[in-house]
Amino acid sequence: MATSLITPMEDRKRLARRLAGSGRGFAEQYGFRVTNNPASLFQVLYLSVLLARRGDFRRALDGARALRDEGWDSAARLARSLHQDRVRVLRDSGQRGDVDALADVLGDLARTVVERYRGDLRRLRAMAHHDPARERALLDELPGVDDQVVDLFLREAQALWREVAPVADRRALTAARRLGLGRSADDLAGLAGGGESERLAWLVGALARVDLEHRYAEVTGRP
Repeated sequence: MATSLITPMEDRKRLARRLAGSGRGFAEQYGFRVTNNPASLFQVLYLSVLLARRGDFRRALDGARALRDEGWDSAARLARSLHQDRVRVLRDSGQRGDVDALADVLGDLARTVVERYRGDLRRLRAMAHHDPARERALLDELPGVDDQVVDLFLREAQALWREVAPVADRRALTAARRLGLGRSADDLAGLAGGGESERLAWLVGALARVDLEHRYAEVTGRP
């Protein structure tokens, strides 16, 4: 059963600052830049789709890198790709399960983003009038996107789309509870410093990495 390892508020804030100290969120730690341009946002979206699948998160990262390195670094480019080519790239990157279905989903996702938003997820945000609930609803309508994928995407995008903060995914909240940093995204926002959505994104991303990489002993200095 999880126990609180850090109790005094100042100790919790100190740990939060240390975790967020790299100044990079989850995606950026693994080589995916989070910037407010169409290609970057779409790469974060398909990375989120892959991370939401069962299995080792490293395979998801490898798959997303393979798509990007193939030249499919935007919705428009991925939309023009052939199904059999997507299958080949995904299989070569180590994806498991129904790779044909995954290739279909990614193709449908790219085409839908192109058709509805001209390949630019910033248009989705504008269409939602920067309303977080509406942004979530529009994202959830995209092929392959469910609530888990939305959380993973907004975990990163909150650094740019400040209105959606605070967002913390399941992995980040698991780490937060085990480290005694809180039990909700609001708790983590308090530690990150009020309206600092960028710092919150860094903290939440770092916590997700701690859980995925089983780095609790390294963080706490305890076995």
